[in-house]
Amino acid sequence: MKVILKADVRGSGKKGDLIEVSDGFAKNFLLKKGLAEIATSGSINEIEQRKTADAYHKAENEKALRELAGKLSGTAVTVAIRTGKNGKVFGSVTTDKIASALSQLGYEVDKKRITTKEALKNVGTYDAEVRFMEGVTAKIKVNVVPLE
Repeated sequence: MKVILKADVRGSGKKGDLIEVSDGFAKNFLLKKGLAEIATSGSINEIEQRKTADAYHKAENEKALRELAGKLSGTAVTVAIRTGKNGKVFGSVTTDKIASALSQLGYEVDKKRITTKEALKNVGTYDAEVRFMEGVTAKIKVNVVPLE
């Protein structure tokens, strides 16, 4: 019997999958617990259209992220941090501060997507990476200057 899963079923498939199962398993477990529905030609067509639409939206999202990464690559941001009289830095530059500096330049980036190789605890220029998704990254420069 062909059924469409309404929820993830361990060992059978994920939500939205069209699977072939035995009649007993379908009637006594999947349908009885509301985990699946019997596949009709209309519901099969709906699943195929949904998968096509999801693939299209994913491709459009990836295209937009690649475009944003291209614009952002090579961008330099300046972050000011408090320092003492002898040049000692109080605290460090966090990804939150880098994200707010990027937003001032017009790029809205989540702070969780920004990574640095080392802690930014001294005045100077550092490399950072903005990872939008698997395979889509942008390298930026972070200039840490003393707050005046």
